[in-house]
Amino acid sequence: MAVSPHSDQAFLREVDEELRRDQLATVWERYGRLLIGAVVAGLVLFGGNLFWQHRQAVAAGEEGEKLQAAFQALGSGQTPAAEKPLAELAGSGRDGYRALAQFTQADILLNRNDAKGAAAKFAAVAADTGLAQPFRDLATIRQTATEYDTLKPQVVIDRLRPLAVPGNAFFGSAGEMLAVAYLRSNQPDLAARLFAQIGANADVPETIRQRAVQMAGSMGASTPAPAGAAAKGPQE
Repeated sequence: MAVSPHSDQAFLREVDEELRRDQLATVWERYGRLLIGAVVAGLVLFGGNLFWQHRQAVAAGEEGEKLQAAFQALGSGQTPAAEKPLAELAGSGRDGYRALAQFTQADILLNRNDAKGAAAKFAAVAADTGLAQPFRDLATIRQTATEYDTLKPQVVIDRLRPLAVPGNAFFGSAGEMLAVAYLRSNQPDLAARLFAQIGANADVPETIRQRAVQMAGSMGASTPAPAGAAAKGPQE
């Protein structure tokens, strides 16, 4: 009895489906474990990332609470109670907390008349390449101000000249100390020019600017009315 074309097509479909099942079975036998492993690894990585983010948020909150507790202790005159959390935060992997803790530790030492210890704390912040530059620049200013009377003028000049330029956030503070160092090193022309620049800079705090205007005037340097930052800093 002859087989109809319809029967042939049904038979071929069955054969094709069986072949596909065999191929799938073969692929599963060869790569099934690898596929399962890849899926599991992906889920582990995803879960691990979520856990890490959660732990970072929790740790940041804990460090924030520590810093707040330290400040509250200092505000109430309980300095010893603030020292432990500050010491822990000084080793934090979070830049802001680390810097604030070290600045506070330095201020505590200053209140105890330990200028050498405070200067060392500021120096550590200034040398910390993991911190943002404004933190490091501020630490350089604080360190120099703390040990100013013990430094040779050239040390002050070398340290502060990169900061004593118009446009720098610490131009006024750095420039004032640098100008005095110029005077101490017998470079009055550079000192007068720098005082005049500070006095003419509207971005400099008013108290520093007024002192600079007075110094520049006493040295015969004219100070134009403040009109923003000058184009260039002092050059030797």
